[in-house]
Amino acid sequence: MTLHEQIKSEVKVAMMAKDAVRLSVVRNMISSFTNQLVATGKTPQDLLDDAGVLKVIKRLANQRKDSMEQFIAGGRPELAEGERAELAILEIYLPTLMSREEIKVVALAKKEALGVTDKAKAGQLTGAIMKDLAGKADGGDVKAVVDELFI
Repeated sequence: MTLHEQIKSEVKVAMMAKDAVRLSVVRNMISSFTNQLVATGKTPQDLLDDAGVLKVIKRLANQRKDSMEQFIAGGRPELAEGERAELAILEIYLPTLMSREEIKVVALAKKEALGVTDKAKAGQLTGAIMKDLAGKADGGDVKAVVDELFI
């Protein structure tokens, strides 16, 4: 069973559990999958591959994070809590990301391999690490680790 099919089956589970938040998030994901399919020239009845599903879920998770920040900055913490609850459900479907310590090991190895010695080439190093760790590490964490290497 693909990830897309698994998430589609979650609608029934959420309805039976009377979990309104989970139901809303799952329906939103399915809607976003359909939008992605149509945007790529496929029919709404097709299924996204697992990589496409993860890409859409990451985008939805980032939207929730941005909304949380904006609600908190706007003095509306009660709305941020709703976004946090939705984010927690989205993160169930995302693979666990590497910690900064794990990223640092990869970054040090890549720094030696590329022969980067100064901060001027930090962008190249960050790009190379992101290419190697595609989907396994958060971009902000990678940037922070690279910046720490040149302090």
